[in-house]
Amino acid sequence: MTQSHPRISKAVIPAAGLGTRFLPATKATPKEMLPVVDKPAIQYVVEEAVTAGLDDVLMVTGRNKRPLEDHFDRNYELESALSKKGDAHRLAKVQESSDLATMHYVRQGDPKGLGHAVLCAAPHVGQEPFAVLLGDDLIDPRDPLLQRMIEVQERHGGSVIALMEVEPEQIHLYGCAAVEHTADGDVVKVSGLVEKPDPADAPSNYAIIGRYVLDPAVFGVLRETEPGRGGEIQLTDALQQLAHDEKIGGPVHGVVFKGRRYDTGDRSDYLRAIVRLACEREDLGPDFRTWLRSYVTEEM
Repeated sequence: MTQSHPRISKAVIPAAGLGTRFLPATKATPKEMLPVVDKPAIQYVVEEAVTAGLDDVLMVTGRNKRPLEDHFDRNYELESALSKKGDAHRLAKVQESSDLATMHYVRQGDPKGLGHAVLCAAPHVGQEPFAVLLGDDLIDPRDPLLQRMIEVQERHGGSVIALMEVEPEQIHLYGCAAVEHTADGDVVKVSGLVEKPDPADAPSNYAIIGRYVLDPAVFGVLRETEPGRGGEIQLTDALQQLAHDEKIGGPVHGVVFKGRRYDTGDRSDYLRAIVRLACEREDLGPDFRTWLRSYVTEEM
Protein backbone atom coordinates (compact mmCIF):
# COMPACT_ATOMS: atom_id res chain seq x y z
CA MET A 1 0.00 0.00 0.00
CA THR A 2 1.29 3.47 -0.88
CA GLN A 3 2.03 5.48 2.24
CA SER A 4 0.57 8.98 2.52
CA HIS A 5 2.93 11.86 3.24
CA PRO A 6 2.28 15.58 3.81
CA ARG A 7 1.64 17.61 0.67
CA ILE A 8 4.48 19.95 -0.25
CA SER A 9 3.55 23.61 -0.66
CA LYS A 10 6.73 25.59 0.08
CA ALA A 11 9.81 26.28 -2.01
CA VAL A 12 13.11 27.71 -0.81
CA ILE A 13 15.43 29.50 -3.23
CA PRO A 14 18.93 30.27 -1.90
CA ALA A 15 20.07 33.50 -3.55
CA ALA A 16 22.75 34.96 -1.29
CA GLY A 17 25.80 34.18 -3.42
CA LEU A 18 28.17 36.92 -4.54
CA GLY A 19 28.28 35.91 -8.22
CA THR A 20 32.04 36.38 -8.45
CA ARG A 21 32.28 34.46 -11.72
CA PHE A 22 30.30 37.23 -13.42
CA LEU A 23 32.24 40.23 -12.18
CA PRO A 24 32.16 43.10 -12.93
CA ALA A 25 28.52 42.68 -14.03
CA THR A 26 27.57 41.47 -10.54
CA LYS A 27 29.38 44.22 -8.64
CA ALA A 28 26.08 46.08 -8.17
CA THR A 29 23.58 43.68 -9.77
CA PRO A 30 22.66 40.30 -8.23
CA LYS A 31 23.68 37.45 -10.49
CA GLU A 32 20.13 36.11 -10.23
CA MET A 33 18.92 39.26 -11.99
CA LEU A 34 21.10 38.77 -15.06
CA PRO A 35 18.73 38.40 -18.02
CA VAL A 36 18.26 35.17 -19.89
CA VAL A 37 16.96 36.71 -23.12
CA ASP A 38 14.54 39.26 -21.58
CA LYS A 39 13.69 37.74 -18.22
CA PRO A 40 15.95 37.47 -15.15
CA ALA A 41 17.19 33.99 -14.37
CA ILE A 42 15.51 33.98 -10.97
CA GLN A 43 12.05 34.40 -12.51
CA TYR A 44 12.44 31.15 -14.45
CA VAL A 45 13.13 29.40 -11.14
CA VAL A 46 10.10 30.89 -9.38
CA GLU A 47 7.93 29.97 -12.36
CA GLU A 48 9.16 26.38 -12.12
CA ALA A 49 8.19 26.21 -8.45
CA VAL A 50 4.74 27.63 -9.16
CA THR A 51 4.17 25.23 -12.05
CA ALA A 52 4.88 22.38 -9.64
CA GLY A 53 2.21 23.70 -7.28
CA LEU A 54 4.51 25.50 -4.85
CA ASP A 55 3.22 29.06 -4.61
CA ASP A 56 4.70 29.83 -1.17
CA VAL A 57 8.28 30.85 -1.99
CA LEU A 58 11.00 31.86 0.47
CA MET A 59 14.07 33.49 -1.02
CA VAL A 60 17.23 33.40 1.10
CA THR A 61 19.11 36.58 0.22
CA GLY A 62 22.08 38.61 1.39
CA ARG A 63 23.48 42.11 1.10
CA ASN A 64 22.92 43.96 -2.19
CA LYS A 65 20.05 41.65 -3.14
CA ARG A 66 17.26 44.23 -2.84
CA PRO A 67 16.61 44.14 -6.63
CA LEU A 68 15.30 40.60 -6.20
CA GLU A 69 12.59 41.83 -3.87
CA ASP A 70 11.83 44.78 -6.12
CA HIS A 71 11.44 42.52 -9.15
CA PHE A 72 8.70 40.44 -7.51
CA ASP A 73 6.99 43.51 -6.06
CA ARG A 74 4.59 45.93 -7.75
CA ASN A 75 6.01 48.92 -9.61
CA TYR A 76 3.07 51.30 -9.63
CA GLU A 77 4.85 54.12 -11.44
CA LEU A 78 5.91 51.89 -14.33
CA GLU A 79 2.53 50.17 -14.48
CA SER A 80 0.77 53.55 -14.57
CA ALA A 81 3.03 54.80 -17.37
CA LEU A 82 2.43 51.69 -19.47
CA SER A 83 -1.30 51.83 -18.81
CA LYS A 84 -1.49 55.46 -19.96
CA LYS A 85 0.35 54.51 -23.15
CA GLY A 86 -2.09 51.69 -23.78
CA ASP A 87 0.80 49.21 -23.82
CA ALA A 88 -1.14 46.23 -22.52
CA HIS A 89 1.47 43.70 -23.64
CA ARG A 90 4.35 45.18 -21.64
CA LEU A 91 2.04 45.96 -18.72
CA ALA A 92 1.15 42.26 -18.51
CA LYS A 93 4.85 41.36 -18.59
CA VAL A 94 5.60 43.74 -15.72
CA GLN A 95 2.70 42.48 -13.61
CA GLU A 96 3.49 38.84 -14.29
CA SER A 97 6.38 38.61 -11.84
CA SER A 98 4.49 40.29 -8.98
CA ASP A 99 1.50 37.96 -9.41
CA LEU A 100 3.45 34.70 -9.59
CA ALA A 101 3.57 33.59 -5.97
CA THR A 102 3.45 34.62 -2.34
CA MET A 103 7.03 35.73 -1.83
CA HIS A 104 8.93 35.84 1.46
CA TYR A 105 12.52 36.87 2.14
CA VAL A 106 15.13 36.18 4.80
CA ARG A 107 18.77 37.24 4.89
CA GLN A 108 21.48 34.66 5.33
CA GLY A 109 23.82 37.14 7.00
CA ASP A 110 27.06 35.16 6.98
CA PRO A 111 27.90 33.29 3.75
CA LYS A 112 28.42 29.89 5.36
CA GLY A 113 27.40 27.69 2.45
CA LEU A 114 24.31 26.09 0.94
CA GLY A 115 23.55 24.05 4.05
CA HIS A 116 23.50 27.19 6.17
CA ALA A 117 21.29 28.97 3.62
CA VAL A 118 18.78 26.11 3.78
CA LEU A 119 18.89 26.22 7.59
CA CYS A 120 17.87 29.89 7.45
CA ALA A 121 14.54 28.67 6.04
CA ALA A 122 13.68 26.56 9.11
CA PRO A 123 11.39 29.08 10.87
CA HIS A 124 9.36 29.58 7.69
CA VAL A 125 9.17 25.94 6.64
CA GLY A 126 8.41 24.45 10.04
CA GLN A 127 7.79 20.69 10.08
CA GLU A 128 6.72 20.30 6.46
CA PRO A 129 8.63 18.74 3.59
CA PHE A 130 9.78 21.43 1.18
CA ALA A 131 11.59 21.98 -2.11
CA VAL A 132 14.91 23.73 -2.65
CA LEU A 133 15.67 25.22 -6.08
CA LEU A 134 19.09 26.62 -6.89
CA GLY A 135 19.00 29.64 -9.17
CA ASP A 136 21.98 28.59 -11.32
CA ASP A 137 20.10 25.60 -12.75
CA LEU A 138 17.26 26.38 -15.14
CA ILE A 139 15.11 23.37 -15.99
CA ASP A 140 13.16 23.51 -19.24
CA PRO A 141 9.42 23.69 -18.42
CA ARG A 142 8.78 20.94 -20.97
CA ASP A 143 10.71 18.55 -18.69
CA PRO A 144 8.83 18.61 -15.35
CA LEU A 145 11.61 17.47 -13.03
CA LEU A 146 10.30 19.05 -9.83
CA GLN A 147 6.82 17.56 -10.26
CA ARG A 148 8.37 14.12 -10.62
CA MET A 149 10.50 14.63 -7.50
CA ILE A 150 7.42 15.63 -5.51
CA GLU A 151 5.62 12.49 -6.69
CA VAL A 152 8.54 10.33 -5.51
CA GLN A 153 8.68 12.09 -2.13
CA GLU A 154 4.95 11.70 -1.60
CA ARG A 155 5.23 7.99 -2.36
CA HIS A 156 8.35 7.15 -0.35
CA GLY A 157 8.71 9.98 2.17
CA GLY A 158 12.15 11.17 3.21
CA SER A 159 14.13 13.34 0.81
CA VAL A 160 14.62 13.33 -2.95
CA ILE A 161 17.51 14.80 -4.91
CA ALA A 162 17.89 15.47 -8.63
CA LEU A 163 20.67 13.55 -10.34
CA MET A 164 22.18 13.74 -13.81
CA GLU A 165 24.77 11.48 -15.39
CA VAL A 166 27.93 13.39 -16.33
CA GLU A 167 31.22 12.41 -17.87
CA PRO A 168 33.42 10.81 -15.18
CA GLU A 169 36.08 13.49 -15.57
CA GLN A 170 33.45 16.15 -14.74
CA ILE A 171 32.21 14.63 -11.49
CA HIS A 172 34.69 16.66 -9.41
CA LEU A 173 32.57 19.72 -10.16
CA TYR A 174 29.49 18.29 -8.42
CA GLY A 175 28.19 16.51 -5.41
CA CYS A 176 28.12 12.81 -6.25
CA ALA A 177 25.74 10.01 -5.20
CA ALA A 178 26.24 6.30 -4.62
CA VAL A 179 23.01 4.68 -5.79
CA GLU A 180 21.01 1.48 -5.91
CA HIS A 181 18.59 1.05 -8.81
CA THR A 182 14.87 0.52 -8.22
CA ALA A 183 11.95 -0.83 -10.22
CA ASP A 184 11.28 2.71 -11.48
CA GLY A 185 13.73 3.42 -14.28
CA ASP A 186 14.27 7.07 -13.33
CA VAL A 187 14.37 6.55 -9.54
CA VAL A 188 17.35 5.33 -7.50
CA LYS A 189 17.90 4.77 -3.80
CA VAL A 190 20.77 6.91 -2.54
CA SER A 191 23.13 5.09 -0.18
CA GLY A 192 25.83 7.75 0.11
CA LEU A 193 26.92 11.19 -1.04
CA VAL A 194 30.22 13.02 -1.35
CA GLU A 195 30.89 16.65 -2.27
CA LYS A 196 33.08 17.20 -5.37
CA PRO A 197 35.10 13.98 -5.23
CA ASP A 198 38.25 13.23 -7.16
CA PRO A 199 37.15 11.23 -10.23
CA ALA A 200 39.19 8.25 -9.04
CA ASP A 201 37.28 8.21 -5.74
CA ALA A 202 33.78 8.98 -7.04
CA PRO A 203 31.20 6.27 -6.27
CA SER A 204 29.40 6.91 -9.59
CA ASN A 205 28.96 9.48 -12.33
CA TYR A 206 25.59 10.57 -10.92
CA ALA A 207 25.94 14.28 -10.19
CA ILE A 208 23.62 16.24 -7.92
CA ILE A 209 21.97 19.14 -9.72
CA GLY A 210 20.16 22.03 -8.13
CA ARG A 211 16.79 20.57 -7.14
CA TYR A 212 15.93 18.98 -3.81
CA VAL A 213 12.77 17.91 -2.01
CA LEU A 214 13.69 17.64 1.65
CA ASP A 215 12.25 16.19 4.82
CA PRO A 216 12.26 18.81 7.62
CA ALA A 217 14.52 16.49 9.64
CA VAL A 218 17.34 17.96 7.55
CA PHE A 219 17.22 21.09 9.73
CA GLY A 220 18.21 19.19 12.85
CA VAL A 221 21.07 17.53 11.00
CA LEU A 222 22.28 20.84 9.55
CA ARG A 223 22.40 22.39 13.03
CA GLU A 224 24.92 19.72 13.99
CA THR A 225 26.85 19.64 10.71
CA GLU A 226 30.40 20.92 10.94
CA PRO A 227 31.86 23.02 8.10
CA GLY A 228 33.12 20.75 5.36
CA ARG A 229 34.61 21.34 1.94
CA GLY A 230 35.58 24.99 1.45
CA GLY A 231 34.96 25.70 5.15
CA GLU A 232 31.21 25.82 4.45
CA ILE A 233 28.23 23.91 5.85
CA GLN A 234 27.46 21.53 3.01
CA LEU A 235 23.92 20.34 2.33
CA THR A 236 25.51 17.23 0.79
CA ASP A 237 27.03 16.31 4.17
CA ALA A 238 23.63 16.54 5.88
CA LEU A 239 22.02 14.43 3.16
CA GLN A 240 24.79 11.87 3.55
CA GLN A 241 23.79 11.46 7.20
CA LEU A 242 20.11 11.11 6.27
CA ALA A 243 20.99 8.49 3.67
CA HIS A 244 23.13 6.62 6.22
CA ASP A 245 20.45 6.55 8.92
CA GLU A 246 16.87 6.43 7.67
CA LYS A 247 15.54 6.63 11.23
CA ILE A 248 16.38 10.35 11.25
CA GLY A 249 14.18 11.47 8.38
CA GLY A 250 13.34 8.60 6.09
CA PRO A 251 15.19 7.40 2.99
CA VAL A 252 16.92 9.48 0.35
CA HIS A 253 15.96 8.81 -3.25
CA GLY A 254 17.20 10.34 -6.47
CA VAL A 255 15.38 11.16 -9.69
CA VAL A 256 17.69 10.73 -12.67
CA PHE A 257 17.04 13.66 -15.00
CA LYS A 258 17.63 13.30 -18.73
CA GLY A 259 15.88 16.44 -19.90
CA ARG A 260 16.94 19.95 -20.83
CA ARG A 261 18.93 21.87 -18.24
CA TYR A 262 20.58 25.27 -18.60
CA ASP A 263 23.46 26.14 -16.28
CA THR A 264 23.55 29.91 -15.82
CA GLY A 265 26.25 29.78 -13.14
CA ASP A 266 29.01 29.39 -15.72
CA ARG A 267 29.69 32.13 -18.25
CA SER A 268 29.93 29.84 -21.27
CA ASP A 269 26.84 27.84 -20.28
CA TYR A 270 25.00 31.08 -19.55
CA LEU A 271 25.62 32.23 -23.12
CA ARG A 272 24.55 28.85 -24.48
CA ALA A 273 21.36 29.02 -22.44
CA ILE A 274 20.50 32.42 -23.93
CA VAL A 275 21.12 31.17 -27.46
CA ARG A 276 19.06 28.01 -26.97
CA LEU A 277 16.11 29.77 -25.39
CA ALA A 278 16.18 32.61 -27.92
CA CYS A 279 16.19 30.12 -30.79
CA GLU A 280 13.07 28.46 -29.38
CA ARG A 281 11.09 31.66 -28.90
CA GLU A 282 8.26 32.15 -31.38
CA ASP A 283 8.78 35.90 -31.44
CA LEU A 284 12.58 35.83 -31.72
CA GLY A 285 13.50 32.39 -32.97
CA PRO A 286 12.97 32.58 -36.75
CA ASP A 287 15.01 35.75 -37.33
CA PHE A 288 17.60 34.83 -34.71
CA ARG A 289 18.15 31.35 -36.12
CA THR A 290 18.60 32.80 -39.61
CA TRP A 291 21.19 35.25 -38.34
CA LEU A 292 22.92 32.57 -36.27
CA ARG A 293 23.25 30.23 -39.25
CA SER A 294 24.69 33.05 -41.32
CA TYR A 295 27.12 34.03 -38.59
CA VAL A 296 28.34 30.49 -38.01
CA THR A 297 28.76 29.92 -41.77
CA GLU A 298 30.82 33.09 -42.11
CA GLU A 299 33.00 32.17 -39.13
CA MET A 300 33.60 28.65 -40.38
